[in-house]
Amino acid sequence: MTPPHPSLTLVRGDITEQRVDAIVNAANSSLLGGGGVDGAIHRRGGPDILAECRALRAGHYGRGLPTGAAVATTAGRLPARWVIHTVGPRYSPEEDRSPLLASCYRESLRVADELGARTVAFPAVSTGIYGWPMEDGARIAVETVRAADTRVEEVRFVLFGAGAYTAFASWVE
Repeated sequence: MTPPHPSLTLVRGDITEQRVDAIVNAANSSLLGGGGVDGAIHRRGGPDILAECRALRAGHYGRGLPTGAAVATTAGRLPARWVIHTVGPRYSPEEDRSPLLASCYRESLRVADELGARTVAFPAVSTGIYGWPMEDGARIAVETVRAADTRVEEVRFVLFGAGAYTAFASWVE
């Protein structure tokens, strides 16, 4: 029997403050921190997240985490249990990279299922410095999560600005 689709919730706020089982990090392939959501998660979560990311880089992900893939670490001092790191694609008007963006959401939910997570908070992956247009990013995120075969019960899209919230709201409602 196919599990029911997760409920979708929109929150305007800071993903590092979400009390959920897993927070998804819009990471860069190095897994070693960066700007935006990635930097905020590493700063607030503390050194345990970076230590586990370094261990991943020393092992299976020596060349970095591939775009569209996902992997979990501790959440350190965050109010979540785990951080699921995923690397979104950079937007390109010349090449359709939407399957890679969809993979970020699917793979993050797959990892969440492996962990036993029931509540997962996502940022708007790739819509910041990676330049993905917010409306299209919202569409891909919502459609992918709705179609996912997952045991996650709630997916919370945590959106920093009013524009992002509005874009996601048009797809969720």
